[in-house]
Amino acid sequence: MNYSLIQRILGIMLMLFGLSLIIPIITSVLYQDQNINIFITSFIIFLLAGLILYYPNREQENDIRTKEGFLIVVLFWVVLSIFGSIPFMLDKQLSLSFADALFESVSGWTTTGATILSNIDTLSPSILIYRQMLQWLGGMGIVILALAILPMLGVGGMQLYKAESTGPIKDTKISPRIAETAQNLWSVYLGLTFLCALSYFLAGMNLFDAIGHSFSTIAIGGFSTHDKSIGFFDNTSIEIICMIFMLLSAMNFILHFLSLKSKSIKVYFEDSELMTYLMIILFFIFLIMIYATLDSNFTNLRHVFFQTVSFITTSGFTSTSYNLWPSFILSTLLTASFIGACAGSTGGGMKVIRVILLFKLIKRELLKILHPSAELPVKINEKLISEDISATAWNFFILYLISYFVISLTLLATGVDTTTAFSAVASCINNLGPALGSVYGNYSSINDFSKYLLSFTMLLGRLEIFTLLIIMTPYFWKY
Repeated sequence: MNYSLIQRILGIMLMLFGLSLIIPIITSVLYQDQNINIFITSFIIFLLAGLILYYPNREQENDIRTKEGFLIVVLFWVVLSIFGSIPFMLDKQLSLSFADALFESVSGWTTTGATILSNIDTLSPSILIYRQMLQWLGGMGIVILALAILPMLGVGGMQLYKAESTGPIKDTKISPRIAETAQNLWSVYLGLTFLCALSYFLAGMNLFDAIGHSFSTIAIGGFSTHDKSIGFFDNTSIEIICMIFMLLSAMNFILHFLSLKSKSIKVYFEDSELMTYLMIILFFIFLIMIYATLDSNFTNLRHVFFQTVSFITTSGFTSTSYNLWPSFILSTLLTASFIGACAGSTGGGMKVIRVILLFKLIKRELLKILHPSAELPVKINEKLISEDISATAWNFFILYLISYFVISLTLLATGVDTTTAFSAVASCINNLGPALGSVYGNYSSINDFSKYLLSFTMLLGRLEIFTLLIIMTPYFWKY
């Protein structure tokens, strides 16, 4: 294991993170919120820590082997989440403990959107924009991770595209080099962010809210600058804009790039994952709206539509108080979040491509019962899916469910009620944010151990199970 190389890369990450603090520093100056010292201090800490890691190892080779790749990916989120908690702890208005600050930072970096904060409307503008910025940076990190890193390690939803891709999508990367891939993705990410902010502004948000919400919308994060989230604005146009950009961000970012490159939307219609995803969304909307229509005590279809899109894309924005909704609707929304978004997006969940493959594998097993000797290959877009990829998909699904139930039972053991435990873990492992029970609104009521456990759960879901669990095995460190 080349630890010098790992330290060098982490040092670069920390220094880049420190440079990003220019955004809250400028915000603090513009709004004169007296928080500039917090972010200058944080900048110095990030820069010094980065230099300590980078400078002694600056001459190290750039070749990253598989083991080092896994460790770098995990350390990226863990180290940046730890350092990301520093401004929260330094803010005297918040006065957060390390457990609370870490939870908020992990939630931001993993674009989960779960929060321990209340009275968000009263927080300083610089802290508010910092929270939003964490999600935006985390969202870009997720796209790079999904499209350029995890496929090289043999894990992640985009790995399926080696078999699934047809037409314009011929590999797991946009270009042969990660640097060029990242540059192309940044262009798409920045472009969507700008369009989202402009749309919010034209729809009635002030400039600060428009920029802040564009950060979390494109990242599918769910953090807001207001306690009532999108519901604060009570504006149908803003809700429609939010839904449009949540859906765009839940799509594979390769499709956006290829559509711009070819100046055609044909690539979207040729993608089986996206077409299936849209049908799944319409199914859940149809199912919930039928139930809502039949329930004479529940007629708020506008908010049902918004919350369905928000939950299935794992965005986590809310347009109204949903905790008193019928249990059927709430259970359906949480179930939808397990499906999640498309591979190569900023969304969470198991990813639609895996769900498609699992259903095809189930269909094959049922047909085998009727025709034991038949050869029944599994195909997506007329491309054969190998048995190795099929086995990986099943293993991921099983590990996902096992992780969900084990963590839920562990949370139950801390004394929280069943609704809180199972909904909180579902929300965190799917990187959704909103939950039910005592954590509806925010997670401040649970104890520190539960916050650490849920922070781990958010990382587990974001790193797609395998990446995090594999470094926790003795085999990873032994050989």
